[in-house]
Amino acid sequence: MLAKTTSAKRKSDLIEPKLSKNAVTVLEKRYLRKDENGNFIETPKEMFLRVASHIAKAEYNYKAVKQEVKKVRNIFYEVMARREFLPNSPTFTGAGTRLGQLSACFVLPIEDDMESILDTQHKMGMVHKSGGGTGFSFSRLRPKNSMVQSTGGVSCGPLGFLQMYNDTTEQIKQGGTRRGANMGILNVEHPDILEFINYKREEGRLNNFNISVALTENFMKALSKNEKYFLTNPRDKKVAKKISARSVFRRIVNNAWHNGEPGIIFLDHINRDNPTPKLGKIESTNPCGEQPLRPYESCNLGSINLSTLITSEKKIDYRRLDYLVRVAVRFMDNVIDMNKFPFEEIKKETKRTRKIGLGVMGFADMLLQLGIPYNSKRALRLAEIVMKFINKKALAYSRRLAKKRGAFPIYKKSVYFDLGVEPPRNATRTTIAPTGTVSIIGGCSSGIEPIFALVFTKNILDGEKLLEINPHFLKVAKKFGFFSKKLMKRVAEKGSIQDFEEIPEEVKKIFVTAKDISPKWHVRMQAAFQKHTDNAVSKTINFPFEAKKKDIKEAYMLAYKLGCKGLTVYRDGSRNIQVLTTNGSSKKKKEISPVPAPIEGQPPKIHPRKRPAVVHGFTYKIKTAYGNLYVTINEDDKGDPFEIFTHMGKSGGFFAAKAEAISRLVSLALRSGVDIKDIIIQIKGIRGPSPIWGEEGMVLSLPDAIGQILDRHMNRKSGQMELSYEKDEEEFQPQKLIEENPSRKERSIADIGLAPACPECGSMLELGEGCLKCPSCGFSRCG
Repeated sequence: MLAKTTSAKRKSDLIEPKLSKNAVTVLEKRYLRKDENGNFIETPKEMFLRVASHIAKAEYNYKAVKQEVKKVRNIFYEVMARREFLPNSPTFTGAGTRLGQLSACFVLPIEDDMESILDTQHKMGMVHKSGGGTGFSFSRLRPKNSMVQSTGGVSCGPLGFLQMYNDTTEQIKQGGTRRGANMGILNVEHPDILEFINYKREEGRLNNFNISVALTENFMKALSKNEKYFLTNPRDKKVAKKISARSVFRRIVNNAWHNGEPGIIFLDHINRDNPTPKLGKIESTNPCGEQPLRPYESCNLGSINLSTLITSEKKIDYRRLDYLVRVAVRFMDNVIDMNKFPFEEIKKETKRTRKIGLGVMGFADMLLQLGIPYNSKRALRLAEIVMKFINKKALAYSRRLAKKRGAFPIYKKSVYFDLGVEPPRNATRTTIAPTGTVSIIGGCSSGIEPIFALVFTKNILDGEKLLEINPHFLKVAKKFGFFSKKLMKRVAEKGSIQDFEEIPEEVKKIFVTAKDISPKWHVRMQAAFQKHTDNAVSKTINFPFEAKKKDIKEAYMLAYKLGCKGLTVYRDGSRNIQVLTTNGSSKKKKEISPVPAPIEGQPPKIHPRKRPAVVHGFTYKIKTAYGNLYVTINEDDKGDPFEIFTHMGKSGGFFAAKAEAISRLVSLALRSGVDIKDIIIQIKGIRGPSPIWGEEGMVLSLPDAIGQILDRHMNRKSGQMELSYEKDEEEFQPQKLIEENPSRKERSIADIGLAPACPECGSMLELGEGCLKCPSCGFSRCG
């Protein structure tokens, strides 16, 4: 058994879960069961017990008696209630429920025929419905414009079917609550690779997909020697073209600098650690890239909370960590037996290899408790030591399970058999996965990411805000005597403490945030964990807005050199940028009159026209991610737009206030004589955290929705086509504008968009591990 116990505990004897207010909020919003009227029918304690009871039932498969199963149930319950180990989200939503699906990630195959493509589209929809994410390799599909012999037509290529899968995802909600996440991968040797690299350059495209380029060893060798390499048609294996490796790599870097997409995976690094190469190569990963899988394989993930393992003597409790690894491996192996898989093919492949992905969260909290800076050699060394311990113990306990339950069924086709080593129960055991929502329940930092913010503002009611302070920072602030609410508010606004003179240098050195850490340290930390992780590592490499493209390039090359299996980069503000330029356009503007005479040395002041007693207007409805938005456009006696009003339907609160603020400023501009076309150009196309398909196309945000309505209104009046927005290479290079004329920096960048708002509660979102996530309410979105 896992531990010695004298007798099975009764439900009333079990400890109460140790949960923060934020954790309870997340549980209520996402995991606690409700009746048909939306009323809660379980408490957090009952939820943990439901999960523990369901997963412990797998013990019956191995001839355990009822009393033994109860003991295992209690052990599973206590590690979750203490927040020491938590499984992935689908296990919470599926265990002991009718849904029954417990895995987070799946990879589905796509072969080069329409039957396979449509079959996979159907399976993807069912996986999303059950609460899982999906990954695909589109590398086997023939390139665009290839002949289709059965119809005499031409193929739309990988990008056409990638878009089709994205549109399907848009219509399906994961587990009935949110849209699914996907990963789309294309081999760098595919003839359509250049189009693939550029495909997400335009904001709003493929908003349900992360995309990554699979870089091969052949490509990396050609890159290092500045040589050309072959693009090969996967249909007939014929060479389609020879192309410069550096030109392709440059395009990847440029687009990653622009908005973080595409990511990269090192395909040969992944297959170097493939435990079953005789079954074929691994070609794809799950949506966040940390779980390479063969077609139809799935993986259940779980994380140990490192922040709970620091003793009063400021040391790591390795004895407890040993115990938690043992419990987690048993728990996750049981999940495979208790899982209700969406399809028989997935059940078969998953049980053939029995892969599990045990990882960690709270690593940054562990460093803070130990007084170790994240960006230090000590931190890198600790990362290697901790992960090596976990990986070694996970293998040992998987082998122990194999002696009782048997090795994974295709052990004789694995590298373990070829090496003649003792077989494990699970082909892989460790993965560093994203822990956005789960880490909120755990009350700790996410995965292996550094602290995103030491202090942030949480919106709790309309207009009311609450400061959330990192508990370790709060403790130190009070100890050193520099705590004050005023200072904490300033820290929340700044996002870092490095420029505060009143804070001691020794504190600044330890309490670094993601933005304080240079990208090289981020990459080195990912590589440190990768050394002792079977699968891969989910981590975002953060860059400041001012970063140059060569910085992205250097990070990619460092990741390759250090043995990482992939990389996700994000340049601060790069996904929500609006560039203002004074390009000397000869287009005449409307004359603004009358205006007061200017005072010498000051620009003239513009005053808006007064509102007449009666106006006539039009009301439009547009669907947004936050509810239906109603926009009323009133016109003056000449038939020109004069003002607008907005109403957010039933959503109210934060987003209604935001829409009203935009409409007031637009009205002020209209009444001051600003051309409505100039207003439309400024607000149409601004992207928010949750784009959505409307009746007439993609709606990117509230300002974009208002801009679309204004555009629609003017087109309706004039009968003209919508305003066109050219998006050439130069438009997407705000950094170049700054470098060419530093004095124009303030005028060139209108809105860097450092922290998009949560669409559910309005709090600041964090971007890490390839996902947007809210530390307040648990909202998360990948892709």
